[in-house]
Amino acid sequence: MLFKDLSLIQPILQALNEEGYSSPTPIQQAAIPHILAQKDLLGCAQTGTGKTAAFAIPILQLLAKPKAMASSGHRPIRSLILTPTRELAIQIQESFNAYGRHLRLKNTVVFGGVNQHAQVETLKRGVDILVATPGRLLDLCKQGFIHLQDVEIFVLDEADRMLDMGFVHDVRKVLTLLPAKKQSLFFSATMPPEIQQLADSILSNPEKVAVAPPSSTADTITQWLYFVEKQNKKLLLTHILKDASIKRALVFTRTKHGADKVVKDLHRVGISAEAIHGNKSQNARQRALTNFKNHSTRILVATDIAARGIDVDELTHVINYELPEIPETYVHRIGRTGRAGADGVSFSFCEAEETADLKDIQKLIGKTIPVKNEHPWHTVFTEIKSRPAPGSNRPPRPPKNERHQPQQHADVGKKNKSTHQQRGRNSGPTQPKRKTF
Repeated sequence: MLFKDLSLIQPILQALNEEGYSSPTPIQQAAIPHILAQKDLLGCAQTGTGKTAAFAIPILQLLAKPKAMASSGHRPIRSLILTPTRELAIQIQESFNAYGRHLRLKNTVVFGGVNQHAQVETLKRGVDILVATPGRLLDLCKQGFIHLQDVEIFVLDEADRMLDMGFVHDVRKVLTLLPAKKQSLFFSATMPPEIQQLADSILSNPEKVAVAPPSSTADTITQWLYFVEKQNKKLLLTHILKDASIKRALVFTRTKHGADKVVKDLHRVGISAEAIHGNKSQNARQRALTNFKNHSTRILVATDIAARGIDVDELTHVINYELPEIPETYVHRIGRTGRAGADGVSFSFCEAEETADLKDIQKLIGKTIPVKNEHPWHTVFTEIKSRPAPGSNRPPRPPKNERHQPQQHADVGKKNKSTHQQRGRNSGPTQPKRKTF
């Protein structure tokens, strides 16, 4: 099938051709006709399948017919796309700009973390399509700079990430500001019960589209696993990056501190790298992402909060420096490569205390990740450590009359080390263990 077979108007077809796109992805083939028919839609598709274009293209076509100015004299906001992160919001706006370049429609994006002045000035001039994150949207609505009573098409994108980030209450507040009569489009990479309930509260007799089993990995991604001790991960990462064919790689860590540490380790060996996470300012995050896209920076180190907002053309490699504790997150991480039918490679490092996470990941994706053992730090783990129950890995509190007694200086280091070991994620002889898989 080609895009011209989807009854798209010529200005959009011309823009798609200029972008080098001729054939729609499965999610685009399935979703675009339903959206053009002005039906509500529930879309479940893994990241990297072309989901943004699946709603951006038909929205542009539906709004292509001019509408009269609102009573205020400004063009009204006719479509609202609500998304969880700033990076993803910017990426969506870029897609609307690309596919709608030959249409007389205006769009803008609003998000927090930056001064609102420029965003407000653009809104005052009037826009047809607004891409927004929940917090800044509600703030500008409260200030009277945004009015949503004329919205014809509402999109909730990355709904499961909205839930993960605690935005569900903000989403419900936004819904109260929208007109009852509208077309609603709901997209999520996974569909747990909580997300299904949210979808049921938003959609009316929706068409359902699922182009891949929830939480599956794309067949275009070649996955490899490296068993390695924790202290050797930085050496293994440097070893892998000696391969000059890896032009760019996205590296994932669990924590912001961990991301910054990886960047410092790479700088020490002369590898250009930048970190992107929630503690960075919006300008710093956008600068790091721009440098990565234009090849000024070879390695981008990110935390999961930024995972779905990173959309880089021709990204060939993703490296899980640390395995995620939530199996679905693994799918989202490696989904940054192998996008839109392109080939990609993922490397995952696994230390002893991550073996339980590995087992959960392989169970979710329904496959065993092949092991790469041709490296100097390959380690064989004979047991899978189980994750302790919440609170079970805390050291016991000392008796009340001993809590504030001073320690002898010579024992401080020894005691701190012991406490650190007790606080380790799987420490203690009572932790249950399972045999290897």
